Amino acid sequence: MPKNSYLMENDFESLRMEVKTKKQNIEKQALWAGVLPGMRIADIGCGPGKTTNILHQMVQPGGQTVGVDFSEDRIRRAKSRYVDDGLSFYCLDIHDDLSDLGKFDLIWMRFVLEYYRSSAFKIVRHLADLLNPGGILCLIDLDQNCLNHYGISPKLSATMKGLMEHLSKYKDFDPLAGRKLYSYLYDMNFKNIDIHLEPHHLIFGEINDVDYFNWEKKVLVAGKGSGYVFSEYDGGFEEFYAEFAAFFRNPRRFTYTPIICCKGKKPS
Repeated sequence: MPKNSYLMENDFESLRMEVKTKKQNIEKQALWAGVLPGMRIADIGCGPGKTTNILHQMVQPGGQTVGVDFSEDRIRRAKSRYVDDGLSFYCLDIHDDLSDLGKFDLIWMRFVLEYYRSSAFKIVRHLADLLNPGGILCLIDLDQNCLNHYGISPKLSATMKGLMEHLSKYKDFDPLAGRKLYSYLYDMNFKNIDIHLEPHHLIFGEINDVDYFNWEKKVLVAGKGSGYVFSEYDGGFEEFYAEFAAFFRNPRRFTYTPIICCKGKKPS
């Protein structure tokens, strides 16, 4: 795949990113990471800027925040919605030279590495060059993404597993990205490495509109554009999607996805 391709690219992606991003979750994770007033922070893979803006408010007074994303549309949206002193957005590819952005006290990357399975460690090592000595690198990603469901039929379970394996092999997606974050910082000799794990999705009973919209788009966009043939179903993708939607609307359904937060300090 092209280095700046994005599995979830669609006309509703900025909206999906915004509605699923909860301010209280970002603030909780950022405080754990060590975000403090006066810091200079980079939000890598910032999307339409909602998280970047939350981080920016947390480094006030005196802090600066830079959001980076390769999507011109999402950066344009971020610039139009979030305007503040010390807050800036740049349309850049994270694989390219980012040295013109300067140095940072903390780099934040949430839900990015799962889309770059084959180059994840290279990206992390590349970003570490932008940190000041003693600066914090905070990596956040999901683990067992889209794989933990109970009440699911054997056919649907086998299809979800096959789809994830296909996305990993042909679309560079990594449903197991979260468990690898610690090793990246360890292998770069980062100090004071710490891990926090909790549920990101924990869905049971009646589903709310935000969770359904998020999962509907995940399965619809990634599934339809995956190239997977859905041979388990005579009706192909449409029959698969109908069963998945019915399963997810069923209040008996139980679904969870762990989120793993990893932080460490760059050696002096």
